[in-house]
Amino acid sequence: MATASARHILVEDEAICSDLKAKIESGETTFEDAAKSYSQCPSGDEGGALGTFGQGQMVPEFDKVVFNDEVGVVHGPVKTQFGWHLLEVTERND
Repeated sequence: MATASARHILVEDEAICSDLKAKIESGETTFEDAAKSYSQCPSGDEGGALGTFGQGQMVPEFDKVVFNDEVGVVHGPVKTQFGWHLLEVTERND
């Protein structure tokens, strides 16, 4: 089974998500600092780290990005039932 490690930032609105992505990409802030300051998920305290998980363990919108898109790049905004996410795949084993 494919596994991956990822981190994410969860916020309530797409505009905030897009703004954070721009700040991370420009170097104004790091993914970790943005997660600690803005993420509404408890993982924010860990810089957004979700640990390692298998395909199918996360919501489908997450899985689609984590198991198909480029590793080491910030993806999003991605909408799920929980809100808006920025996702970064840190490792993947197909």
